[in-house]
Amino acid sequence: MEEPPAFRRILLKLSGESLMGSLEYGTDPERLIAIAKQIARVHARGVEIGVVVGAGNIYRGMKGAAAGMDRATADYMGMLATVLNALALQDALEKQGVQTRVQSAIDIQEVAEPYIRRRAMRHLEKHRVVIFAAGTGNPFFTTDTAAALRAIEVHAEAILMAKNGVEGVYTSDPREDPDAEFIPQITHMEAISRQLRVMDATALTLCMENVLPIYVFNMDDERNIDRIVSGERVGTLVTT
Repeated sequence: MEEPPAFRRILLKLSGESLMGSLEYGTDPERLIAIAKQIARVHARGVEIGVVVGAGNIYRGMKGAAAGMDRATADYMGMLATVLNALALQDALEKQGVQTRVQSAIDIQEVAEPYIRRRAMRHLEKHRVVIFAAGTGNPFFTTDTAAALRAIEVHAEAILMAKNGVEGVYTSDPREDPDAEFIPQITHMEAISRQLRVMDATALTLCMENVLPIYVFNMDDERNIDRIVSGERVGTLVTT
């Protein structure tokens, strides 16, 4: 018999880069299917799942166009790009037989529901995966902050922070510094004071104030989400 999951409700934060696969920018269909299968496997165990997705895979291609642009305008463009990723992920999940809803912080009624907290929680209770798009709906806030905010709002028990190609949190970027050391566990305050690349400071502060643990792990290993949900220690645990 499979052990019951350690969490009843989680918030999965996917970077846009995690959807690229080996591409320079854009969405790799095979990578998208692999991620959908991982989510579907955990969902089948009865875990309620919210997802916040970034837009680095799309916005990287628009970086030149956004150079010199007003910050608020560039941020709104990034929010719209997260909607594209959310719809792509919704399609991939539904092909795995998972009922899914996209809720957008920006009103786009033709393609997504507006974000309404109680409706989102009801969807989760009905065992639908809810994908939160368009960040917080405000410029100057990252999708990391959106992930922390939505997790707290819907009473998620943990944030699973998927990284692309790294096992968790390091003392510096392991892709640039060969002497970077892996950190298995750290507090929110230590991560903020040491300026480690976990989440931005606003998101970390929100998690710290609400005693919300963050599991930072490598998305490349297709077993990792399931292992964390099973209670295994994978990657880095950021806790109060």
